Amino acid sequence: MDSIGKSFIRKDARDKVTGRAKYVDDYTRADMLFGATARSSETHAKILSVDIRAALKIPGVRGVYTHKDIPGKNIVPLVLPDYPFLAEDTVKFRGQAIALVAADTLDAARKASKLVKIKYRPIPAVYDPLESIKKNAPKIYGDDNIFRKFVVTKGDAEAAFEKCDAVVEGVYTTNYQVHAYLETQGMMAAPTDTGMVVHGSMQCPFYVLNAVSDILGYTQNRVRIIQTTTGGGFGGKEDVPSIVAGHTAMLAYITKRPVKIIYDREEDFVSMSKRHPGYAEIKYGASRDGKILAAKVRYILDGGAFSTLSPIVLWRGTIHAAGPYDIADVKVETYAVATNKVPCGAFRGFGQPQINFANESLIDELAEKLAMDPLKLRLKNALKPESLTITNQKVGPSCGLAETIEKAAAEIKWGEKRNSSAKKNNSYSKKYIRRGVGMASTIYGVCLGAGGRFLAKAGAHVQIQQDGSVTVAVGNTDMGQGARTVLSQIAAEGLGAPYALVDVIEPDTSRVPDSGPTVASRTTVMSGNAILDACKAIRSRIDPIVREMAGAEARAAVTADGGFYVVGGGAVDRDPRRGATGKKIPYAEAVKKCHAERVNLTYDGWWTEKGTTFDPMTGLGDAYIVYTFSTTAVEIEVDTLTGEVEILKIVGAHDIGRAVNPMLAQGQIQGGALQGAGYATMENLIVKNGVMLNPNFSGYTIPTSVDAPPEIIPVIVEKEFPDGPYGAKGLGEPPLISVAPAVANAIYDAVGIRIKSLPAIPEKILEAIKNSR
Repeated sequence: MDSIGKSFIRKDARDKVTGRAKYVDDYTRADMLFGATARSSETHAKILSVDIRAALKIPGVRGVYTHKDIPGKNIVPLVLPDYPFLAEDTVKFRGQAIALVAADTLDAARKASKLVKIKYRPIPAVYDPLESIKKNAPKIYGDDNIFRKFVVTKGDAEAAFEKCDAVVEGVYTTNYQVHAYLETQGMMAAPTDTGMVVHGSMQCPFYVLNAVSDILGYTQNRVRIIQTTTGGGFGGKEDVPSIVAGHTAMLAYITKRPVKIIYDREEDFVSMSKRHPGYAEIKYGASRDGKILAAKVRYILDGGAFSTLSPIVLWRGTIHAAGPYDIADVKVETYAVATNKVPCGAFRGFGQPQINFANESLIDELAEKLAMDPLKLRLKNALKPESLTITNQKVGPSCGLAETIEKAAAEIKWGEKRNSSAKKNNSYSKKYIRRGVGMASTIYGVCLGAGGRFLAKAGAHVQIQQDGSVTVAVGNTDMGQGARTVLSQIAAEGLGAPYALVDVIEPDTSRVPDSGPTVASRTTVMSGNAILDACKAIRSRIDPIVREMAGAEARAAVTADGGFYVVGGGAVDRDPRRGATGKKIPYAEAVKKCHAERVNLTYDGWWTEKGTTFDPMTGLGDAYIVYTFSTTAVEIEVDTLTGEVEILKIVGAHDIGRAVNPMLAQGQIQGGALQGAGYATMENLIVKNGVMLNPNFSGYTIPTSVDAPPEIIPVIVEKEFPDGPYGAKGLGEPPLISVAPAVANAIYDAVGIRIKSLPAIPEKILEAIKNSR
């Protein structure tokens, strides 16, 4: 980000009157201003006054601005219109933006932001979502503090519980998780003669386009958003970059200068979205032989002060709330609730890790009550192709759940280690170290599903240049997950072009089609299919030229092989009188001939999800186009003297459809597993009365390479999805989801204590061990 705006100045680049650079790419540090934000010190209060006089006295400060200076709308365009770019008369969480400073230097901007004097009148606040939904709670959103509520009613759960031989129930809670992306939130905005250009770290350029257009009051064709290299997003670069970009663009608009805003890590912590804390009450009932007959779930997400993406996160959690099992009778109620704390948004897994922790922990408790191996219980109830999900959707042929369970169990050596004499007799070298194994499974709906149908689209621009090189433009972004590589492979395969000639350009809203957000493991399926749509159209123009060059008839098949088009070889070509059977035409020559004959080798592809449905009254319908299935198995050691957990081995078995790039898929599994291990055992954000006590990496611990288990074993199961590009589904989210319950189940196997709240930090485990004695 620091490199933005260092471009070389041409001799004719400066305006003779103003002395400023004429062109966006010609700004230097001498032209650029730096922005900083004055934030609320209260969790819920009325703003009585904002005094900027002391801030304006700092040398180099060019201006201090509040909501009154916004030229357009003061609402961040997300799901619900409740989050202002800058607070007006009320603040709802500590860290909410109130004023913006523009200055010549970053130090001056930050110093001035701390001198903005804000007078408040505190009003009652609420920090617990269970308290927030009570009738007499302070009101943060609407009449009931509920951003969104969903229900799923399949069959009659209460009646089914009456017929069960074994019933288990429990309450499970999870804490925040911080995205910990490589670089903090950062944007640079520069005014042009016609509008505004914004560069920044983001997942969803078209979300940012909406936000910048709204805050400036510009039509969207006057705004250009360019994603710069983004070192990980995990959902944290989905919604809130709209806020940062809006602030930066507002300052650039007012000052008529380029402006850069880069958060430091603490500011990022206190103001940007997190994984929602979760609360789940869950109940399972089964017959004596282990068939699960009924499930009941009450699931609450702590959304924080503003809704951001809570309604969508909650919807995904709702659809998956009973786990990856074939259950005839299900009742689910879910709520996204407002509190006076930092707003929560998207995070890898999108509402599923919280409820999966509850699901899979309780499945092990049910197995114990039935005196049944948890492995066998999962296999007995696992969804199969002919099964119905809790929304009554038939799973379909692309279903490898049972295979993921079996392969994960085999890799962890379940039968041997679950019943090992070494564990029972405590015969390890250190008597206070106990070892255990655990597993957990999950189902994951690919793409946005019926809950995000208005975004379920993708476009792709594909062009073959005269020299045979290929330009591909899509609106989805690469954040290190390998999207450019995979999409380049799909384009190369679809066109028959050498992979080395394909380039997927950086997302720029003036050059690429809107492909929806880069979330929900949807890029490979959505953009991949849009690319194939374009490639199919272009090939329909190339192939006749290739047949002509080969002297073949119009019905001759044309296939691609290693930089050549091979003409003939299909059933229709077996008659030798047709000629050209097996003749190879070099790709480069074919492209050259097409351009010589003025054949259009450019096409805009398009793909949309079809067939998803959801009844908001019953929660039934075909929620997603397809599902992935995963099982995580772990082996851990627990130090009974300190409560510390060491993860020795993680196995992640994932049915992802066709693996377009197996090496990248394995990397996704390994990275997600480590992130899940952090969520399970160490990432503990402490928020008391709305105040974050450890907003930095000194106090908030994340796993490093030193903390990685000695073994993280990826296992890929390929149950191909007929409507996916070359049979692919998706992978980005699932590797994290089931790690935490697998670890919790392994802790129980090792020391006999059931951890029902995350993270499973040493203090919590040690206290539970002491209490059990």
